[in-house]
Amino acid sequence: MSVIYILLSISIIVAIVFFIAFLTAVRKGQFDDSYTPSVRMLFEDELVKEEPKPTIKIKKTN
Repeated sequence: MSVIYILLSISIIVAIVFFIAFLTAVRKGQFDDSYTPSVRMLFEDELVKEEPKPTIKIKKTN
């Protein structure tokens, strides 16, 4: 039974160490995306279809 307590305490300590390492990496910006902004201009934008403006027809009277 004492082995379970030892393994449980070791696993909690390891989990805390990994959590602290994760928080440190996030704060230092390791997970920031520095690649996408540099290639964003290479991607084609979606085409925006413009609706034709309505024309006004004037009837000529003779």
